[in-house]
Amino acid sequence: MLDLNKLINFYYVWWKNIDKFIFFLIVLLFFTGLFFSLVSTSLVASDKLNTNDYSFFFKHFIFILLGVFIIFFLSSIDKETLLKFSVIFFLVSLIFLILVPFIGVEVKGSKRWIDLNFLPRFQPIELVKPFLIIFISIILSSQKYTNIYIKYLLTFFTTLVIALLLAVQPDIGQTLLIFFSWSILIFTSGINIFFLIILFLFLIFAFLYLIFFVEKFEYIKNRLTSFFDSEKGTHNFQSDKAIDSITSGGFFGKGIGEGTLKNRVPEAHTDYIISVISEEFGVIAIILILLLFLIFIYSVFKKVYLENVERNKLVLVGCISLILVQAMIHIGVNIRLFPTTGMTLPFISYGGSSIVSTFLGLGLVESVHMRRHERSN
Repeated sequence: MLDLNKLINFYYVWWKNIDKFIFFLIVLLFFTGLFFSLVSTSLVASDKLNTNDYSFFFKHFIFILLGVFIIFFLSSIDKETLLKFSVIFFLVSLIFLILVPFIGVEVKGSKRWIDLNFLPRFQPIELVKPFLIIFISIILSSQKYTNIYIKYLLTFFTTLVIALLLAVQPDIGQTLLIFFSWSILIFTSGINIFFLIILFLFLIFAFLYLIFFVEKFEYIKNRLTSFFDSEKGTHNFQSDKAIDSITSGGFFGKGIGEGTLKNRVPEAHTDYIISVISEEFGVIAIILILLLFLIFIYSVFKKVYLENVERNKLVLVGCISLILVQAMIHIGVNIRLFPTTGMTLPFISYGGSSIVSTFLGLGLVESVHMRRHERSN
């Protein structure tokens, strides 16, 4: 029989030990995204997919509730259980990623999703990312391998395998995201800069070979050509519309429901949410959102300086780098700083897999704080 007093005490200890300021920022950012989902994109997205009014809003809300539970779960279990859980889940999610080309669901020319019928459709890479951070952090901080270059190569080839699986889907945005996050992690671990340059030169040559000599990846070359010369190709259509919307919204926006971008691009509620918000609420809304992002990122990086355990430090850096780089890619595409690629904005965009992925990373951040708090007591 459940002991109510023990349960209350468990919740009390958990609430006492978590970083309440970061938790508050997490909730505030996600409910900011939920607000914009309600007033700006939910009805249009539901109409495009012939679903009930506000169905996207309610799904968004359910995924946020699930995410809060994920934070609670990950920050409550002990360190050894968390590490075992993370490695096992990384391997399971990696298997799903490998299966995507064979059993995946194709949507708009890309095969990135798996539909198991008894679960909502999901993107395996979103589950891989946070646990890849744990996996890389374990290897880089391991005492088993004394040669640091063996550690770098192990993490590099693991990341490379995932990148190739993503390129086949194709999903260049996620490919760039995991390589940037890996680079930040090995840089944090103290890599020799010349070794890092050699690895990047290898990646550049491999990338050029793929886009020029492998027919399957010719679309990347076409997209890059269109990006640098807008008269060649139509890949800039959505980004051009996004910039027009940001410009027309001005500093204070057109007003709730007055934007037109959400009707003109197919993924306004995910890949172009920042432009939709800017058009209806103005640049001032974007500045406030970015300010919340910066406060959150600064709060986590403060923990990096306070953390003495190498593995925990790498986990913190890796989790925050996923959010930071993903946000930069999303905003860069929206203002045509980068070529068009599908990428949600963490906290703000709709997307079940993306929301769960972000919460998994945030749960790891809170877990590191809990473990450090326990060591200090």
